[in-house]
Amino acid sequence: MSNLSGSETERSLFGEILDWMLAPLLFVWPLSIAFTHYFANNVANFPYDQALREHVAAIARQVKLVGGKPVLTLPASARALLRADETDSVYFHVVTQDGKLLAGDKELPMPPVDIAGDSPFSGEIYLRDADYNGQDLRMAYTYLADAQLPRERWIVVEVAETTEKRTQLANKIVASVILPQFIIIPLAVMLVWFGLSRGLRPLTRLRQMIETREPADLSPIATRRVPEELEPLVEAFNAMLERMKKNVEAQQRFVADAAHQMRTPLTGLKTQAQFAMRETDPAALRHALRQIATGVDRAGRLVNQLLTLARTEGGEPAQQKHEPLDLALLVREVVEDWVMQAIEKGIDLGYEADGEAMIVGNAFLLRELAKNLVDNALRYTPSGGHVTCRILANQATVLLEVEDDGVGISEEQAELVFERFYRVDDATTEGSGLGLAIVQEIAMQHGSRASLRPNPRGHGAVAHVLFAAWQPPPPPPPEPDDYSELYRQSPPIGT
Repeated sequence: MSNLSGSETERSLFGEILDWMLAPLLFVWPLSIAFTHYFANNVANFPYDQALREHVAAIARQVKLVGGKPVLTLPASARALLRADETDSVYFHVVTQDGKLLAGDKELPMPPVDIAGDSPFSGEIYLRDADYNGQDLRMAYTYLADAQLPRERWIVVEVAETTEKRTQLANKIVASVILPQFIIIPLAVMLVWFGLSRGLRPLTRLRQMIETREPADLSPIATRRVPEELEPLVEAFNAMLERMKKNVEAQQRFVADAAHQMRTPLTGLKTQAQFAMRETDPAALRHALRQIATGVDRAGRLVNQLLTLARTEGGEPAQQKHEPLDLALLVREVVEDWVMQAIEKGIDLGYEADGEAMIVGNAFLLRELAKNLVDNALRYTPSGGHVTCRILANQATVLLEVEDDGVGISEEQAELVFERFYRVDDATTEGSGLGLAIVQEIAMQHGSRASLRPNPRGHGAVAHVLFAAWQPPPPPPPEPDDYSELYRQSPPIGT
């Protein structure tokens, strides 16, 4: 078989299906031959058994009782007819139960005695197989009994013949059934081979379609002409292509964004370095070096934000399993990390929460989300301002709110600030415009969307991210206390 000729990695789907179709056929074929041989023997025995019965009945009609003694009047022609078979040897005898031979072959084996005891007067003709002088015999016999005769004087009439004709007829029947199978089975194998080749042709077309695609072609494969059994495979392949397309697009965006955004700070750093190299005034030199250090910080922050954005769009942290966590505790830790920077800028950074706020999420990504919201609020809030991080939770939702009284935002700008590299028109602070894009990407991975709206108190802006609250699984039903149940059902002792 085909799957035995190669290693496990070289197995063919065509060969596998062919094996599973032909293996049962090869297994059933010997059984078919055995059953055919069994039934052929039964069919071959039937007409010859009928002839034996007729011979026994004819001889039995020639047995008469004369004076209480059995007498056989068998003509010579009848004896010659019994011996006239050209293929088989025919034997007969008529003998009393006690062994007295009336006619025929004395050494022919006697039938079992107990059969005669079942129904001696019924005239039933019995059949059995026996061996005589090394020959297989088929024997028919009957008992002739009369109330005038004692049991040991009952007469046995028996006719036997060898089984050559039966064997020849059975072999002819078997041959007539089996020989056509030597033509039918190879023809069936060829038809199965042809049918499998035709049936697997869609797989060949699908393979050719995939092989001829351009390396950059990640468009889905059309399912219009795909067989029903292959549709799940093609749909799964298309889903994989869609994921690959998103990953490739994310990589292309990252490369384009990195190239675009790094060009400006690197150009500035080069300019400042060239200026410092020509400068001889120590004060001007220190100023140029400070500008270079500021540019390096800006470039480093931009690189970190680009890498964070790339990770959130499909990197390893984004693929980690989401788990229940306390968002209030996580945001509080982020606020504590930013307290020193807020003090340096003269901004009052506060935190408000009423207790636990359990959601299901990725702690790494949510920490990045909160960090970028706080960073954005601190950047656009002047010295003396206020930034407040607030957690509002109920049984169904958990709201993360970051409020500031900085430069604020218009309704028109609120729809654009989550685009990459977008910055408000009147912003006087430095930034890359990636912080809120990172926030939106993380929020979407948690089934939410971030929003930024003007502060209803008149100054600044308020950022909102609404999460679904974590619902703990219901507790398992309590196990029955067999002893307490038994105690409640039993009567008190002493009653």
